[in-house]
Amino acid sequence: MKAVSHFRTLEEASALAAANKRVSNILAKATEPLNDIVHASVLKEAAEIELARHLVVLRDKLQPYFADGRYQEALIELAALRAPVDEFFENVMVNAEEKDIRINRLTLLSKLRELFLQVADISLLQ
Repeated sequence: MKAVSHFRTLEEASALAAANKRVSNILAKATEPLNDIVHASVLKEAAEIELARHLVVLRDKLQPYFADGRYQEALIELAALRAPVDEFFENVMVNAEEKDIRINRLTLLSKLRELFLQVADISLLQ
């Protein structure tokens, strides 16, 4: 709870909470099974490639934080996702016509959501 309270004071908090709510809504409407992993070979747009790169780096960096219960520090690190998440939503059509691209993009969003849910459902801050 302390970590979330601190997170709310960050400049990025509102935008990331809104993005997480958007991700939750998109994923709730998804009807196709998602992949277990994001397939780098299917990523096409620069913004989705960048978001995927950030997720891989942060996932590895944050594992010790989660293991040690350092959630406030983890949320501060997660705040760095604001720019790549904003860029993704501004430049990438999630529901692409091509099934493999669409499913891969939805999988990317699910991995983003999973990372945040290791601390808290910040979409509820909206």
